[in-house]
Amino acid sequence: MTELLAPAGNMEALKAAISNGCDAVYLGMQKFGARAYSSNFDVDSLKEAVTYAHLRDVKIYVAMNTIVFENEVEEMKAQIRELNEIGVDGIIVQDLTAFDYIVKNFHDMEAHCSTQMGIDDVDGTLLFKELGAKRVVLSREVKIETVKEIKRVADIPLEIFIHGALCVSYSGNCLMSGLSGFRCANRGRCVGSCRKEYDLLDKTTGTSLGKSYILSTKDLNTIDYIDDLKEIDSLKIEGRMKVPTYVANVVSKYRMALDHKITEADKENLKKTFNRTFTKGYLFHEDRRNITNIARPNHFGYEIGTISRIEKDRYEITLTRTLNQNDTIRINHDNEDVNLTVAKLYNKDGDLINTAADVCYIKVKEKMSAGDVVYKTKDYFYHKELEASLEKEFKRFDLDISVYAYPDSKLVIEAEGLGFNYSYESEEILGEAINNPTTKDQVIKQFSRLNDTIFELHQVDYEEGNAFIPAKLLNAARRDIVRGLYDLKLNSQQKRTKVMEAKEKISFAPVQPYLTASVTTKEQYDACVSCGIKEIYFDNVVRRNQNDYQEKEGQLLIGGYGGIHHYRGTNPFVTDYSLNVINATSCYELYKLGAKRVTLSYEMNKSQIEDVLNAYVEENDGSPALEMIVYGKAPLMFTKYCPMRKMNQCRVCRTKSYELKDEQGTFPILSHEDCTATILNGKTLNLLDELPNLKGIEALRLNFTVESKEQVVNVIHMASGKLDGSMNHAVFNPETDTRGHFNKEIV
Repeated sequence: MTELLAPAGNMEALKAAISNGCDAVYLGMQKFGARAYSSNFDVDSLKEAVTYAHLRDVKIYVAMNTIVFENEVEEMKAQIRELNEIGVDGIIVQDLTAFDYIVKNFHDMEAHCSTQMGIDDVDGTLLFKELGAKRVVLSREVKIETVKEIKRVADIPLEIFIHGALCVSYSGNCLMSGLSGFRCANRGRCVGSCRKEYDLLDKTTGTSLGKSYILSTKDLNTIDYIDDLKEIDSLKIEGRMKVPTYVANVVSKYRMALDHKITEADKENLKKTFNRTFTKGYLFHEDRRNITNIARPNHFGYEIGTISRIEKDRYEITLTRTLNQNDTIRINHDNEDVNLTVAKLYNKDGDLINTAADVCYIKVKEKMSAGDVVYKTKDYFYHKELEASLEKEFKRFDLDISVYAYPDSKLVIEAEGLGFNYSYESEEILGEAINNPTTKDQVIKQFSRLNDTIFELHQVDYEEGNAFIPAKLLNAARRDIVRGLYDLKLNSQQKRTKVMEAKEKISFAPVQPYLTASVTTKEQYDACVSCGIKEIYFDNVVRRNQNDYQEKEGQLLIGGYGGIHHYRGTNPFVTDYSLNVINATSCYELYKLGAKRVTLSYEMNKSQIEDVLNAYVEENDGSPALEMIVYGKAPLMFTKYCPMRKMNQCRVCRTKSYELKDEQGTFPILSHEDCTATILNGKTLNLLDELPNLKGIEALRLNFTVESKEQVVNVIHMASGKLDGSMNHAVFNPETDTRGHFNKEIV
């Protein structure tokens, strides 16, 4: 049966989701969840949430899908142990250390691979099935045919997003928030760089193609494709930052769709809560140009009419949809919004009215023009309906009872509910009825009072034995039986732990640090060869979210888990920065999979790098083999969406160069052969002055993207000079360069 998985940022949203028919809820704690700015749950509220959900046969998954710094690992493990004690059903993780700890220590609590891991193919899914994952949450860029192929071949439960906000970058592969604002998306603190306004510049001609929200995606909506989705194990709604009414609205509509009860009017109602307009997403082959709404990055609402006339102090609105008093609207005037709640609504004669279907009048201080479009952003009455649905029982569970009542005996009731049996026996002895023995109807009357429970009375067996049962006793028996069945249900979940096995230690002989290089062009490659660089990443790069695995020779640089699975038996390999490694156990797990070296994340400072080195040596009695990127324009985003295509620059993008510009600077765009794009940092990471002081790092990588041959040669000479001590003067230029996170702590 397909699981409908709902988001919850707080207890009210959780109840809204369950009240409207979800099968499972995912939520986050105060730490280690990828929505740090949501209210989230503490231990006490999580216990309440698990109790509330499990009584209603709803599962709870906790998102611990951030990357974990070395000094947080023990705290992370303690939180996982606590979650097991509380009885959560699964934990959604990105970090290999968290994944490894769950798989190796707990029998019943599942490890789910977060979409942050970037798994989008059969190979990546098979790898984590082998490692012990119980579910894989696929990347949002995967098309439905591929999802079904992965399901068929890998034969492991899959989860996909079906509604809500989309990241323009592949999830887990966006460094823009961290490197430009020092708030790390991989740590749950994304500042929403993609929701900002940018100017797209054609650097070849020096012209602007216009300012817009060019990176702001529409919201995903797959309600029309529910039949295609039903064979997928779990259908996930995004929205841990959303209000409870939003959760109620979206969950209820997908519940209706799954149950074949949805109408076109119901589907339209999805527009009545937050939306950035909708897309069917890459899942259902949306044109890449239509994945974004570049006009505005926030709530769009839906069109209800236009300003048709101006009469002195009031504006006439010709309506295409109903407008009610207390609705909230926005009016688009000269690309600026006028937002207001309709406190007073008038008819043509100037009389106050409550609702209008064709023409109405409003009084507004702001100046507007005929032809301005009117959008409704909040339907007052519909929101009242949603609020009424926030805390109700979506379904009730059958309670069957067999009542044994005889004079001079105790009252005995055998009850069955939630799949459990409970026996009740009264302390008092029943008396014989003088005139009116208790009837079956009277028993039913008292036991039907279940509105404050999750039960409804189903079957009642009662043999009248001329006994009198006081109503007070029947009520007490009902309450005791409900509590007893609740306890049986809540205590039924197993929370077994495993015995830890001793691990094989892996270490590497220390070597003198040396330079490696990654290049984008053949000219850069030739320049690196001419300068004596031995390890160059060019045609031997298997980037993350690249699924066309070709046969390759020699050592590879692999950026994704699918590539590791595909090539580990045929090629030696180094793992790339895109695996987001920031702790020692993640290094260890990658070495176990065959990695020759592990490239550290861009999002580490020098103290955190030292922490990894020290922890690895302590745990393995020897050194790790590490690589670190010390020069180059950092890749801030890798995206399946192409900004140039959106701006009608298709086919000419290879002959020109482009960049995005905002108040912070410029961001060059690299176009790839498959029409994906990488957005680079405008400033160049330059840690060359730090090279003499970097201890424990084997390979120091120079990452060349937009540099000329001459620039490549110059950088290699500077790096070599710094490494061998022949160059003593500083080469860092504060105007053009950045040290990234090296001297700063990211949050």
